[in-house]
Amino acid sequence: MISGGGTGGHIYPAIAIAEEIQRRNPEAEIMFVGARDRMEMQKVPQAGFPIRGLWIAGFQRRLTLKNLWVPVKLLVSLLQSVFLIRAFRPDVVVGTGGYASGPLLRVAGLLGVPTLIQEQNSFPGVTNKMLASGAKKICVAYQNMERFFPKEKIVLTGNPVRQDLLHAPAAINEALAHFDFCLDVSGDQDSFQSPVLLVLGGSLGARRINGLIREKLDFFQAHNVRLIWQCGSYYYDEYQSLQGQNVRILPFIDQMAMAYSAADIIISRSGALSVSELALVGKPVLFIPSPNVAEDHQTKNAQALVDLGAALMLKEDQLGSAFEQTFKRLLEDKNHREQLARALKGTAMPRATSDIVDQLKGLSL
Repeated sequence: MISGGGTGGHIYPAIAIAEEIQRRNPEAEIMFVGARDRMEMQKVPQAGFPIRGLWIAGFQRRLTLKNLWVPVKLLVSLLQSVFLIRAFRPDVVVGTGGYASGPLLRVAGLLGVPTLIQEQNSFPGVTNKMLASGAKKICVAYQNMERFFPKEKIVLTGNPVRQDLLHAPAAINEALAHFDFCLDVSGDQDSFQSPVLLVLGGSLGARRINGLIREKLDFFQAHNVRLIWQCGSYYYDEYQSLQGQNVRILPFIDQMAMAYSAADIIISRSGALSVSELALVGKPVLFIPSPNVAEDHQTKNAQALVDLGAALMLKEDQLGSAFEQTFKRLLEDKNHREQLARALKGTAMPRATSDIVDQLKGLSL
């Protein structure tokens, strides 16, 4: 049984783990458990796996009557978890974070079923910290996680990422052609006369990043920068009219391997999965963490790489004063770009999914 949801950062690692189990053993039975009415109830069936929903929700960070229902929903979810585990009889239960993994893994532990936690971030979520004492193994993506979890249970594996990134990257001319760009306005691939900037704010989009890019279009044009701008589905109607000869605006990028291959510099949020993917890609990255996430974990994710000399970071309140200077240095200093890319590539963990399933296999024997 696998539980993880609420956000893509919990769902996609869970799906990657399930796919690796299925690849190794097509006869394996896999059941997902999510929170009713959350996005996992759509994304998991789309990936081809069955899912059951718990009546669970978290506390709101503001005063609201909805919080009165939380203890009731938790009790119901614990009872639902008992019935689900007894009916499915799993050999092992995996939690990747999110509301539903709390009651499911807690009940699994009480019923003697071994559990494994996969923590994506450098600063764990509340659910995983609460479940750590009962887990047999805790797979993490960052060093020094003994600050939060029992040291003897920690296994450094990294985060599961989309499989197409593990294969050979697309040729630069193929990737540029995919976005209707020529090789280079000067005809010289290595001249860096017309670099490609890839902007990622997530599938829904990031208002502050979108606002920044719109403000700086003239700046990018003056420096011959070509844009591949994933503005997000919420914002596409607002920004699509800004398309131009050197500006490609998309609500969502389906073929991320093409986008990464085309890019010379990347601006991105610093969610755990984005960080793990970008480490595999090994391009110079400027992270702009979202301030609107629990425990400010995106800032902590980015800071962990900044401390290694593997990325740059600007907080949203620094963009007005520091963005142009920071970006111009990336454009003008080839050694700086190469140093960042090399250090980021050195943090990649391409065997993450396989290593996590190895740990599961050991628990289920």
